[in-house]
Amino acid sequence: MRKTLTALVFAASLPVLAFAMPGPGGMEGHDGHGKRGGQHHQMFHKDLDLTKEQRSEMRKLMSEQFKAQHEITQRYLDKLPEAERNALTEERKASQEKTHQAMRGLLKPEQQVKFDEAMEKMKEKRAERAEFEKWKADRAQQ
Repeated sequence: MRKTLTALVFAASLPVLAFAMPGPGGMEGHDGHGKRGGQHHQMFHKDLDLTKEQRSEMRKLMSEQFKAQHEITQRYLDKLPEAERNALTEERKASQEKTHQAMRGLLKPEQQVKFDEAMEKMKEKRAERAEFEKWKADRAQQ
């Protein structure tokens, strides 16, 4: 059940990763090495019984792919007017919340408590990351 829950949380987070964009609610500065992806990749590696070298190369390829997808997406997002970018952000948030509520509805009450705790931890980590990225950007400008 834990693997299923982890997979569901990861699947619900994919839109955020796939359409990573700067601005309110975006993932500015995200480099593709987040824990959610790491947990998914660990399961992937265990299933394939990869060697240390294979894991390293797979990680490198996945990181490059993530960066390439982000750059492609960013090129198109940069062409959108700010109002449309904001609308996109809000629509993505609403879609993610709808998915989270549907996922939560599949769970037993004790699982829902754990799910809520996991979602809160992810929210806190995103806030910490955003604060760190802001600090890093401010420091770079000095």
